[in-house]
Amino acid sequence: MRAAGEGLVETPASPAVLRDTLASLALLGADGDSVAAAILFELPQLAARLEPALPARHAPVAALLDGQRAANQVWTLHAETTGGGNTEGLRRLLLAIVRDLRVVPILLARQLARMRHADALPDDERQALARLTRDILAPLANRLGIWQLKWELEDLAFRHLEPDTYRRIAALLDDKRSGRERYIAQVSGELEQALRAQGIAADIAGRAKHIYSIWKKMRKKDVPIGELYDLRAVRVLVDDIPACYAALGVVHALWAPVPGEFDDYIARPKNNDYRSLHTAVVGPEGKTLEVQIRTREMHEQAELGVAAHWRYKETGGSQRSAAGNAALERKIEWMRRLLESHAEGEEGSGLARSLDTELVEDRLYVLTPAGEVIDLPSGATPLDFAYHVHTMVGHRCRGAKVDGRIVPLDHKLRSGDRVEILTAKEPEPRRDWLVAANGFLASPRAREKVRSWFHRLDRERNLQAGREMLDRELRRMGLLHADLQPVLARFNVAAVDELLVLVALGDVGPHQVGRALQEHDRAQAPGAADAAAAQAQPRRRVPKAATSGFTVVGVGNLLVQVARCCQPLPGEEIVGYLTRARGLTVHRADCAAFARLAAAQPQRVLPVDWGRQGGVHEAAALVDAVDRKHLLRDVSNVIAQEEAHVVSIRGQAGRHGRVRLRLRLRVDGYEQLSRVLAKLDGLPGVEQARRE
Repeated sequence: MRAAGEGLVETPASPAVLRDTLASLALLGADGDSVAAAILFELPQLAARLEPALPARHAPVAALLDGQRAANQVWTLHAETTGGGNTEGLRRLLLAIVRDLRVVPILLARQLARMRHADALPDDERQALARLTRDILAPLANRLGIWQLKWELEDLAFRHLEPDTYRRIAALLDDKRSGRERYIAQVSGELEQALRAQGIAADIAGRAKHIYSIWKKMRKKDVPIGELYDLRAVRVLVDDIPACYAALGVVHALWAPVPGEFDDYIARPKNNDYRSLHTAVVGPEGKTLEVQIRTREMHEQAELGVAAHWRYKETGGSQRSAAGNAALERKIEWMRRLLESHAEGEEGSGLARSLDTELVEDRLYVLTPAGEVIDLPSGATPLDFAYHVHTMVGHRCRGAKVDGRIVPLDHKLRSGDRVEILTAKEPEPRRDWLVAANGFLASPRAREKVRSWFHRLDRERNLQAGREMLDRELRRMGLLHADLQPVLARFNVAAVDELLVLVALGDVGPHQVGRALQEHDRAQAPGAADAAAAQAQPRRRVPKAATSGFTVVGVGNLLVQVARCCQPLPGEEIVGYLTRARGLTVHRADCAAFARLAAAQPQRVLPVDWGRQGGVHEAAALVDAVDRKHLLRDVSNVIAQEEAHVVSIRGQAGRHGRVRLRLRLRVDGYEQLSRVLAKLDGLPGVEQARRE
């Protein structure tokens, strides 16, 4: 059996299918780009000849072609699924991967054309096409309000999937559809004349319920067809609420109401804020008729807002995330506006161009190995995916594959990715997952699950873990023995232990503590011993020829260089040592080599401060790790992702399969270096990453 999408896309369309597709697009008022893209997609040989020139000469047509091909991914996934439990996710995935939403009317028009000619297909292809129509295309047409196509797509799919039921219901109808439509036209005319006579301005639209909708209502209410009062219905739109009740009085005066079939959803709106008057009457020829009366504002809200007809008819109040539903509704509303602009004969191209800039998608849709669609927030990672699947899957997560390729846990997912989670036997979340700067989790819900895991641990374990995390960060930044007391107030804690618990639980990042210590040190510089000298003599910048970016207190025209032993970075506390031949050497204040020099000749110590900021600075780092395949590649990728630069990497083999990498990096300051070292420390097999 061929997939519904694959088998039909690869075969050029018959002239009849192409003709009906173009007719439906004309009915929708599609623009020239959409028509051209629909034709080229159905004529692959012509498309192959023209496509090389399309991006440069007709970029919108090329984009619409790409969108139709992208939809094939959804058709293929649908063919692979069983039971129909994933259709909502597939509809969302379709809207996510199709960047130009004008593709959707093309897909609907083509599907309707193929369904009209499905009798000529083999039985398995016809069934697959009908299931795809029922599960994906017809609901989209309904949500987009494309009623001209929606009812026919539903009826044709129903006729092929449930032929016996379809014929039985058709036989029960008291007249043909065309007769019902003539009846609606007659009723609408009588009602309009009666309303006008009472001075009520109204727009009246009628419909005759199609067979699939009749079947759904019979099954939902568990009643025979004779007890359905809305096989024929008219909708009355008026200016305000008083006019709604005035129109209701006209309807009941014109035709006898059916007892027990009146609902006032204006006085008592539905839970989704749907508002309207519903009544059933015995109309001309003794046939029952449903009448809906609402204001134009209510109608707009019902069509575009949370009370949209499709929301409660199809999903019954879906339990999906509010953010996911909001993102989908924005796309639906934009599509409606796009269709309306075409239907009114407007150019529409400006709106189409603005889709990419104004419609910012804040959800993405990825696939499980079984093809189920999972919606996640923008920027989500495989770890977010794991926690969405199940809390324990997240706790046991140790790696991930995207489309069969192993990726790090902070890899940013894209719509359409197929994600597989690699798990360990025992749950063991990592505390650095909670550090926002590490980029492991984008979902607040997933982050809360990790935090809850560690909240259940006893206080001593949290204290120990927080101390280890903070020591690792401070060691990387050369602040291991710094006093934490001066920065406690910044984090609203009174004791160091409280700060350590916050670090362990991810409420405070270790890098935040390090930055606070750096800022405190800068606020205290110069030291107390040098304060008088610093105030007595004005500071002068090092001449422009010296590109060091330091300010030396009271001294000019000195050659200034960064000490190789500690390589201070902007923002760190620094001191200067005047050498005999190489000018002034700048050290970190806690540098061991400087301490030895200062103890021997304290008169050579000069206070210095950071002057000009900016530029790049070299820093040395050590990475101790298990010697594994692709270690060097992973290290290089982390450095590149943080936009640092590698000056050199030297490897030194150790015992027991260990290796030490000595890195020389160019960074713009200690914060960037901190991020690089934190990411390196989180790589598989890395035991520690620190400044040398």
